[in-house]
Amino acid sequence: MKFAAVLPAIALAALTAVLSSIPLHRAGADDTGFAASHTLRNEAGRKCFADHFHSGSGDGLTKQAAKSAAAKSWAEFTAFEYGTDWARFGRATGVSVRYTKLDKGWSATIDARPCR
Repeated sequence: MKFAAVLPAIALAALTAVLSSIPLHRAGADDTGFAASHTLRNEAGRKCFADHFHSGSGDGLTKQAAKSAAAKSWAEFTAFEYGTDWARFGRATGVSVRYTKLDKGWSATIDARPCR
């Protein structure tokens, strides 16, 4: 009788070990499907918007801080509209950055075409 009571515990432990070995995908990855409303093309192994740019802007004490804030703004809006699959600024193409000197730091504006 003791063996019968231990068997479910062994089965549960084996199932837990199997399930914990399965790799999980990024939970935030998604695609809203709205990207298909634009012309897309393949560029360097990525699928990119052919002629549609998104913008982002941000401020910072340094140019780099302002650019980082602008890139975050770009990614947040792109994720909202097209999903996180399209919102990786490091994969974007056609990137342009404009800086404006402020009294205390810098402002940056970024334009870029999303890619996934």
